[in-house]
Amino acid sequence: MSYEPWEPRDAPTGLAPVPPEQQPEFRSPIQDHRGPLRRLGGGILGGGLLALKLVGQLAILLKFKFLFTFAITVGAYALFWGWWFGLGFAVLLLVHELGHVLWLKREGITSSMPVFVPFMGAFVAMKEMPKNAYVEAKVGLAGPVLGTAGALVVLIWAEEANSDLLRALAYIGFLLNLFNMIPIVPLDGGRAVSALHPAFWFAGLFALALLFFKYESPILLIVLLFACFELYRRWNRRHLPGFNEYHAVTIPQRIGIAAVYLGLVVVLVAGMHAAYVPRPS
Repeated sequence: MSYEPWEPRDAPTGLAPVPPEQQPEFRSPIQDHRGPLRRLGGGILGGGLLALKLVGQLAILLKFKFLFTFAITVGAYALFWGWWFGLGFAVLLLVHELGHVLWLKREGITSSMPVFVPFMGAFVAMKEMPKNAYVEAKVGLAGPVLGTAGALVVLIWAEEANSDLLRALAYIGFLLNLFNMIPIVPLDGGRAVSALHPAFWFAGLFALALLFFKYESPILLIVLLFACFELYRRWNRRHLPGFNEYHAVTIPQRIGIAAVYLGLVVVLVAGMHAAYVPRPS
């Protein structure tokens, strides 16, 4: 559509000409005939796009991956056991992983925030390897140590409130940390016993295989496959340069790791026994 230059002679007879700057703004027929619902829909769409942009920017600032996976994990557990149990279990997982994060920071190792995988737990990605097996063992044990403390707090709370829900949360918290003490990588117990002797990994693999054949859990199968791969990868590297230096741990250090490891196992078993709630008959 084109417009001809305005001239006074184009004005109808008997009417004063209207200057161009005073003429009404042109609107297309589409704009003129849009109903209120269409205008509302356009506003909602525009507002939604703006909100998504703002949420995306905020997500980057707030470690979106951590928050998103945490929320998904809470929702996944809530589908089966209710919102309070789902939230409590996810918090216990978070406490466990924060143990690793805090100790990695203490050792000067950069790491990611915890990332949650529903029904598989959570993990923390290290930006670099620990300098030796002793440091790796301490990082591995830091998670179960803080996780055990978190489950113990929940158990004390349960006794004060006489709550079976909290007892169940404490029980699952102790069980979670005890499972992680199985001496096979990628579990925390495997990282701990690497400071003692890599041969302990075979004992852990055997224990994990027994659990799988007893319970036939697909989750255990996934962990078992990861453990087999990691054991194969690490064991084949034992003759490479630097392997012996990495696993060179002094006798006092071995004793300290072994004491913490065995002490945690005893506390976790006792905690499970104290938090156990018999099923109603």
